[in-house]
Amino acid sequence: MLLAIKQLFTGEAAELPFDFTMDLRDTEVDGVHPFVSPVQVSGRAFRNAEGVRLTARAAFDFCVPCDRCAEEIRTKKEYRFDHELVLELHHEDSEDYLLVEEDLLDLGELLYADILLELPTKHLCKPDCKGLCPTCGANLNSGSCSCEKSRVDPRLEILKQLIED
Repeated sequence: MLLAIKQLFTGEAAELPFDFTMDLRDTEVDGVHPFVSPVQVSGRAFRNAEGVRLTARAAFDFCVPCDRCAEEIRTKKEYRFDHELVLELHHEDSEDYLLVEEDLLDLGELLYADILLELPTKHLCKPDCKGLCPTCGANLNSGSCSCEKSRVDPRLEILKQLIED
């Protein structure tokens, strides 16, 4: 969605509300397509003392496998974003402001990047997920497996024999 941001900078408009959906179902994150519903976006752009402020809310259903046990995690995500928009930067290294060089601002592109940057890097079904047994692959959250727990690294087997003797 394109927002005619120039109207706010020139004073022709005091506020521009927006409400739209983005289809990110084809977006791949860590080898999966986690966006299982369209992203509902709403917000507004309005004039303030520094220039123009953009506030947005993005809500969507998200489904990924747990990074430890591979169980499916299905959650609803909601993120809020704020950007201070300016026509020119006075300090080149300023990260607090978003430079708008065109009369139109592509909200879809901006919020797509915001959402991807906000997603967690590790997905766990629960904070204390026990994961899978490295030997048999059983889900340790469901119960223990029958694998031998005191397996010795084959490279250190000779040391174990010395201790037992």
